[in-house]
Amino acid sequence: MIYTLTLNPSIDYHITLPAFTEGGLNRVQKERKTAGGKGINVSLVLKKLGMESLALGFTGGFTGRFIEGELLEAGIHTEFLRIGEDSRINIKLHAEKETELTGVSPRIPREKLDALLLRLSRLTNKDTLVLSGGVPGSLDQGIYGTIMKRLQVKGVRIFLDASGAALEKALEERPFLIKPNQQEVSDLFGVPIETAEEAITYARKLLPLGPENVIVSLGGEGAVLVNHHEAFIARIPRSKPINTIGAGDSMVAGFLYQYVRQEDVESAFRFAVAAGSATALSEGFCTPESIEAFLPHIILKKGENT
Repeated sequence: MIYTLTLNPSIDYHITLPAFTEGGLNRVQKERKTAGGKGINVSLVLKKLGMESLALGFTGGFTGRFIEGELLEAGIHTEFLRIGEDSRINIKLHAEKETELTGVSPRIPREKLDALLLRLSRLTNKDTLVLSGGVPGSLDQGIYGTIMKRLQVKGVRIFLDASGAALEKALEERPFLIKPNQQEVSDLFGVPIETAEEAITYARKLLPLGPENVIVSLGGEGAVLVNHHEAFIARIPRSKPINTIGAGDSMVAGFLYQYVRQEDVESAFRFAVAAGSATALSEGFCTPESIEAFLPHIILKKGENT
């Protein structure tokens, strides 16, 4: 079974307008409200691809009920733990540039965290767990590492998509895959990363810290994948993205979907890049049709051996 964990889900309020004027009246052309959060996004993309998952996390208040209702309507199985404070609302502003306003995270009571850890303790070596997104301020930034340490002895395959301290504190627990973006790797090492070759160099530096596979997304330049045996660079056609929100989550879902089916890293990486790119070129998430249409346009080559 595939499980996704979203510690800090949200309502994502998407608004589109031709231009944003600071301090003035801005009339919205289009709006939509969706259940948000990186793990939730992974579950939504997997569902579109025909693969079931169970979404875990915390929800609260009227916003939490909206999130649960949206996932129920999408046919996603959930086991959210209810908390007292409202789940957050994030604003995604689509104008000349994409701008995000992230809402305040609710407090997660200790007893609810304990209940989550107890639920996760039932996972086995037949399960895959996706740990994805930011950690609420009321929880320790090492929570992903704590979860992984408990599940490591059970043989649970773990995909980790986090940044900053939440990522650093979990690396030594040997996740199967991590997917930082270009800026996140730059922040980890304190150096600018401007090319795919540089991304490979620094992704290789992450391997001794614990992860088996590292994907570094490079936005419009594609992505790289590195493990202990090989490295790949994926180039994509230059195009203006319509929506970059959820593109990284689509990559995680695409890799997971294809790897479960074929257990081939190269094929899974190609599919992941197609999924992320298809989402970036859509108003919503990628579909099987949009991924298949994009696959022939990906140029995949092997990186230099060290």
